[in-house]
Amino acid sequence: MRFFTRTHQIPLRLATGAFFLNSGLSKAEADEPTAAGLHGMASHTYPFLSKLDPQRFTRLLSKAEIALGTALLIPVVPPLLAGAAVTAFAGGLIGLYLRTPGMREEGSIRPTQQGLAVSKDIWLLGIGLSLVLEELGDRQAHLRPVIVAER
Repeated sequence: MRFFTRTHQIPLRLATGAFFLNSGLSKAEADEPTAAGLHGMASHTYPFLSKLDPQRFTRLLSKAEIALGTALLIPVVPPLLAGAAVTAFAGGLIGLYLRTPGMREEGSIRPTQQGLAVSKDIWLLGIGLSLVLEELGDRQAHLRPVIVAER
């Protein structure tokens, strides 16, 4: 078995993976009011989600978070793949923050008290992009020609 995770990525992947796994497991047995609340917020921002039943939406969200958490915790999942998944998920959360009325102060990106919990998810975007950019940077470094100075 080949491990793709670099040593310095382990704390980042463990913390983020545990966060996603916990969040997904917490939603796995969500009651109807919880599912309706999650679905309502998401479908208001992303109207295509309104076609889904709230319980089904919440189960799918739960499974996605569990899968993402697991991918981060397992060192055989390449950082580029794990980072791209975190970036995509975080992009959806940031979109929710930016597009949902009442999340931000009027005319500002600063969060209201209601938006504070979602605005904090910006750290997920940073983690995902860091994993992606590190991998892409390393690939670019391998493509650069080595120039040897002649004497």
